[in-house]
Amino acid sequence: MENTVIALDVGSVRIGVAASDALGITAQALETWTRKGLENDLAHFADLARARGAGAFVLGLPRNMDGSEGQQAADTRAFGDALAARTNLPLHYVDERLTSASAHLALQEGGLKRRAHKAVVDKVAAVLILQTYMSCPARFPAERREPT
Repeated sequence: MENTVIALDVGSVRIGVAASDALGITAQALETWTRKGLENDLAHFADLARARGAGAFVLGLPRNMDGSEGQQAADTRAFGDALAARTNLPLHYVDERLTSASAHLALQEGGLKRRAHKAVVDKVAAVLILQTYMSCPARFPAERREPT
């Protein structure tokens, strides 16, 4: 495990954010970032990575139930490419099928009313993505980008 790892659940409107501790044992929800345009988003996550001493990013990759990749997966990969180029940090993708559904279920089981889920579901999904990665990081090859 390399330093802190930051996980992102990338959506078209919001990005859920979670981070590991330095030992890679726990995952904590950090924030739900409302997107403000690609350049602002990239600057925010580059600053966050520096501030937390991040060694890598993990992005949830939204696959279709048959395993294929649709438009949202293509958009996530494009964001990941831009983020890796901006930060020069390794990037890992984790299959996030049913992550949002699992996050909603966990929130419901925790007693949170359904109408209150919107404010936190993205960062809870990011925690689940990060926990998947931390359970066996060797399964997720890094995609490195050269600095531009």
